[in-house]
Amino acid sequence: MPEPMYSLQDLQYLMQRLRDPQDGCHWDKEQTFASIVPHTLEESYELADAIARNDMAHIKEELGDVLFQVIFYSQLGAEQQAFSLEDVIHQLTAKLIRRHPHVFPSGELHSRAGQQQQQTEQVKASWEAIKQQERQQKQQHSLLADVPLALPALNRAAKLQKRAAKVGFDWNDISKVIDKLHEELAELEQAQQGGDKAEIESELGDILFCCVNLARHLQVNPESALRSTNRKFERRFAYIEQQLHSRQQAIADSSLELLESLWLEAKQQLG
Repeated sequence: MPEPMYSLQDLQYLMQRLRDPQDGCHWDKEQTFASIVPHTLEESYELADAIARNDMAHIKEELGDVLFQVIFYSQLGAEQQAFSLEDVIHQLTAKLIRRHPHVFPSGELHSRAGQQQQQTEQVKASWEAIKQQERQQKQQHSLLADVPLALPALNRAAKLQKRAAKVGFDWNDISKVIDKLHEELAELEQAQQGGDKAEIESELGDILFCCVNLARHLQVNPESALRSTNRKFERRFAYIEQQLHSRQQAIADSSLELLESLWLEAKQQLG
């Protein structure tokens, strides 16, 4: 006989049990909004990794872990009488209806009358205009004010640049971005010769920021590009390790010339 399928309500009840002052889990009872954040970030990265590997079984599992984070925060909110899971779902649904007038022209979830198809660029423009209105309603004084600090630095740089570009603060010629990259590389070399660690770090940051800008102009996601390169490096390095293992030779005892030749083999074999 198949096991019964648990529901969202069951998950909420489980969370309430875990946080029960009398019979709950000691660790779960101690948690706060702030203490859970590192776990939320970790679970999000694990989901992104499973998606990158197209591992459906792990995507399903990691989605559950991310959902549990939402349930946990909502339970904390309910205990503080600040908000409930129902409030979270309602606010999200209302926001998505508001941001998709091309799908919900009447502003109602279940109304299908008068729908019109819009081109992708029109939809993007409408989305950004609505978000700008929302930012104004929140009395945000800077266009960049709501770009989350907790984002990975590459993603945050891309989001900052994209937001600024929406109001015309951007180059319209990719050659200028490449020229700027060469300029930043020269400045890093100069800083390196000077030996000032703070200046070196600053110039290196400028180079990374410029690389993100170049990726944006090339319509490449910088985080995805770097993840892909990381995986490529891992494959090639594993090839080197395997080759040296077959020769019963330790990598630490191998010459740089040998390692470089094996690296070239790995590139030819694995791409």
